[in-house]
Amino acid sequence: MSDPRLGVTVTHRRYVPYGHAHYAGSLVDGAYVLGLFGDVATEVCIRTDGDEGLFASYSEVQFKAPVRAGDVVEVAATVTRVGSRSRTMDFEARVVCRGRPPGGGSAAEVLDPPIVAVTATGTVVVPASA
Repeated sequence: MSDPRLGVTVTHRRYVPYGHAHYAGSLVDGAYVLGLFGDVATEVCIRTDGDEGLFASYSEVQFKAPVRAGDVVEVAATVTRVGSRSRTMDFEARVVCRGRPPGGGSAAEVLDPPIVAVTATGTVVVPASA
């Protein structure tokens, strides 16, 4: 029998403020996206287990494309394995909109297709069931 939590996906979108630019070219550090993965993992745990859970580890993280200030980033977490207290999730961060300052101070565009910026696999733990 398949666990109904398998395949549960939660998605968040977030505008990346210019105050988070850390490097030249308005690049944002990779830790910013990992923080977003933690946020979306928390909602998955709440929805599947009624608890915020704790992020235990990443088994893989790949930074595939830059994230910049002015981007709109969509992050998704999907449950791929359910243990007695652990949950494995696949994460993906996609840039769905990007600021285009050369086109004007507030110019921006929707990216179609989105740019896959970061992927990861991580494990969270939740309290034992009562």
